[in-house]
Amino acid sequence: MTYQAAPSRYIKMIYNKCGTSGLKLPAVSLGLWHNFGDDTPHDTKRALCHTAFDLGITHFDLANNYGPPAGSAETAFGEILKHDFKAYRDEMIISSKAGYLMWEGPYGEWGSRKYVIASCDQSLKRMGLDYVDIFYSHRFDPETPLEETMGALDHIVRSGRALYVGISSYNSEKTRQAAAILKEMGTPFIIHQPSYNILNRWVETDGLKDTLVELGLGSIAFTPLAQGILSKKYLQGVPQGSRAAQGKSLDPVTITPKALGSVQALDAMAHARGQTLAQMAIAWVLRNGQITSALIGASKPEQIIDCVGALENLTFTTSELAEIDAISEEKDINLWAQSSMSQ
Repeated sequence: MTYQAAPSRYIKMIYNKCGTSGLKLPAVSLGLWHNFGDDTPHDTKRALCHTAFDLGITHFDLANNYGPPAGSAETAFGEILKHDFKAYRDEMIISSKAGYLMWEGPYGEWGSRKYVIASCDQSLKRMGLDYVDIFYSHRFDPETPLEETMGALDHIVRSGRALYVGISSYNSEKTRQAAAILKEMGTPFIIHQPSYNILNRWVETDGLKDTLVELGLGSIAFTPLAQGILSKKYLQGVPQGSRAAQGKSLDPVTITPKALGSVQALDAMAHARGQTLAQMAIAWVLRNGQITSALIGASKPEQIIDCVGALENLTFTTSELAEIDAISEEKDINLWAQSSMSQ
């Protein structure tokens, strides 16, 4: 059956300006990090994308290494674009990234000009696209001059491969340096993608949130639900099929009794607000307007529907915020600390 987008898709979604640029992003974006590899049925991937777009989620976030295997998420999304979304390409923001291991040898990861440009070309081929809307440096490369990595991003824009560029998991200092280089070249650098949630607040302690506002950059927070910890998923143990059970990116040892105690208290608080825990966690990330979009992942369409419901209440009282701070004593679950803090 030919997919037809819901006529009501733009009614309830909130669209925020991405920094001082003219681009707007939906307050909730869909990430294809998990559940878009060869280990997930294609019909499930289609259902996730259809549900997201029907709810006004226009931004689909990918990276070269998403899978498994690496590259398979982009290939799957390319099929969905070709068969379902072809008529809607100009209504979509599609992003991808380069930085993590993609092929063997010295040119298959990090931030060299050789790798970044080749990786972008491979991503475009897998998705069947002439360009992506945003292309990111996925992580800072301590062994490559920042001018080289940023120069590669600039070339990607000037050659028509991308409209805008961004960086991910760079700390505040390196973000300032990257912004200065890109500004001098006249590159449309508009966004940073850091990990950020109630249990992972490095962007606050590092000063990155304030830096992004000062520089006029947008931001999209990944893992706003701490990979499912900030949901009811793990309150009764590690369920079969979850990220922790699969060993993909969430180590079960991270789900400590202390963390679960915090989650239980947060769940009770969310209930009092008339929200699910996932909705409150997303609302918290978006609470003061400094974060442009919350980047969610999903294994079921119902999870996307639940997350978008967060937008019905983004307001917190001072006492609620203080209570969340008191409950969430464990604020250092940052799986990307090596990239974001050791630069």
